Amino acid sequence: MSGVCLLAGGTSAKVAAGLLTLAWTHSVEKIEWQEVWRATPAGLEIVEARVRGSGAGMEPGEDARLVDGRWVWRPRRPAVAELWLARSGATADWRICVDGVCRTAEEILGRAMDGEAVRLVGCAD
Repeated sequence: MSGVCLLAGGTSAKVAAGLLTLAWTHSVEKIEWQEVWRATPAGLEIVEARVRGSGAGMEPGEDARLVDGRWVWRPRRPAVAELWLARSGATADWRICVDGVCRTAEEILGRAMDGEAVRLVGCAD
């Protein structure tokens, strides 16, 4: 795998060759959460997590440190083959950020998805 692709139904788009940041606003706490991911031969690997607060299942990791108003840590999880991004319609869309530019899943795929789930997966060029 050399990159990360976004898939929904029959639509796909390569979103990153290296690192990407997945960002969303928690539906209850209304706090932004960010995770940095990369594609590896073992699958998608989380590199870092960041959150501005805690509560409702959003507790920072044990080794978290406060950096510029965000709790930052490295989650200790094995790589995954794919990452499902549920879309309830009750919250704002996921944002996928690469090199400081953030776009929603709908913007990347170029179509409305009406609550349809999307997946991030490792992909080749």
